[in-house]
Formats: sequence, structure tokens, C-alpha cells
Amino acid sequence: MSRIITVAALQTSYGRDMAENIGKTEALVAEAARAGAQIILPSELFQNIYFCTTQDENWFSHAYPADDHPCVKAMQPLARQMGIVIPVSIFEREGPTYYNSVVMIDADGSILGLYRKHHIPDGPGYQEKYYFRPGDTGYRVWHTRFANVGVGICWDQWFPECARAMVRLGAEVLLYPTAIGSEPHNPALDTQQPWTRAMQGHAVSNIVPVVASNRVGVEQGLGAPQHFYGSSFIADHRGDLVAQMNRTEEGFIKASFDMEFLHTHRAAWGFFRDLRGNDLPF
Repeated sequence: MSRIITVAALQTSYGRDMAENIGKTEALVAEAARAGAQIILPSELFQNIYFCTTQDENWFSHAYPADDHPCVKAMQPLARQMGIVIPVSIFEREGPTYYNSVVMIDADGSILGLYRKHHIPDGPGYQEKYYFRPGDTGYRVWHTRFANVGVGICWDQWFPECARAMVRLGAEVLLYPTAIGSEPHNPALDTQQPWTRAMQGHAVSNIVPVVASNRVGVEQGLGAPQHFYGSSFIADHRGDLVAQMNRTEEGFIKASFDMEFLHTHRAAWGFFRDLRGNDLPF
């Protein structure tokens, strides 16, 4: 018996007005839901510009507790009204500590839990270690209304261990909210194709669909301007790109997958039957 799910990735630009960013995201989520999407992925930290290009203490005032974050509070009624699942990427504050997190909202508007980004980059234009502690939640998979969903956040997507861990925990689809673009220390460096290929590899090696949602546009923080290259995509279990946006367009893409077919196909390939290293801590 088939069990078809439809996933979507959003791609858009963002500015410094949180309310405007939330409204823009709400409109795109609703549009994707009306087109039949059931699990809809906005990009990383859509509450504001990607502020991690430099170290600026003023940004700490833009973090909120997870269950009281304006992005979460806005997406909960939308998820409930439209019967959709929304992973919400936020700048989270818990007491004196700060995290780059995803709150998983199920199709009834309830919060299933949160994941805190494990891999925190620290380099020109991506100075996240100043703002975020490494996640302490472990890798997470949520049993949503439509599918078992695993979410990694941006830099997590470069690590095959993250993808493998989530699939071993039962993930049927992998989602990666992202904010990635130009490299200010080397304008000639374009990471778009390696970024795509890395996640296509996760899809192939785990026989699982992968959804990546990036932002577009040019953002000016305190440092060099950041040019986000979009290219959001959905890959199937073969790693083939079944939907992809270009470097500048805004909107959403969607694709549908048969979960029961994928369960059987994953078993037939034998990757998890023949996997060794079960003593590894992931």
C-alpha cells in the first residue's frame, strides 16, 4: 500500500524587519500548502538577515526562548489551520546560553520538540561560534503526521555522520534549512555545486529524499556583503534533483515520494543490513 508525502522548500530573501520576514514566510508556506505540500521547509534563521557575518553583541537581543519565539508563535496557528508540518529555524536563548535551533511544529500546531545545531562553523563570513553553542539535543527525528522527519541545520549538511545518524533513528526524509552564499575572503570561491553534491550523496547513501532550503539576495551586515546563492533543491533517493530553484528566484518547489516504496527499496539495497561500525556513538 502506498503512502505518498509531498514536501516543499521555500526560497526567498530576507531583511531586518522580523515581522515582515515572518509575514513573507507565512505567505509562501500557505501558497505551498495550497499546492498540496504537507511538510514545508523555510530557510535558516529567517527571522532576520544572516547576522553571523561578523561579531556584534547587539544581535544577542534578537534571541528568544524556543516556545516563545515570534517565528514559532506565528507558524503554530498556520500549521494547525492548514494541516501542515513546519520546521522553524530560530535564534534560541535558554538562560545564559544561545543556540541555532529548529522547532518542529506538527500538523495540529503542537510543538514536537527542538533540535540544536551540532556543527557550528567559524570562518570569514560565517562566525557562528561567537553566537551559538554546539547543540546538546543529540540528532532528532520526529514522528509527524505525515512522515518521520530528520532535520540538520546548514553546516550540519556537510557531515555524512549527521545524515546517517538521522536515518538510523528512523528518518524517512531529511531536511536542511540553510543560509549559504559567497565567501568574503575569496570572491572566486563558489561552493554551490559542492554544497549540492554533498547532500545528493546523503540521499544516495541512505536511500532517502533530501530537501535543502536556502535564501537569496545580497545582505549587508557589519562586514562584507553576503551574496546568497539560492539553488534550493529536492533530491530523490537516487540523489537525482527532482526540483531545483536558480540563484535568484523566490518562491517554493515541491515533490512527492512514496514512503512504502522507499522502505522496501532501502532494505533491498542492503546498506543498513551490511553497515559496520555499530559501536560508533551516532
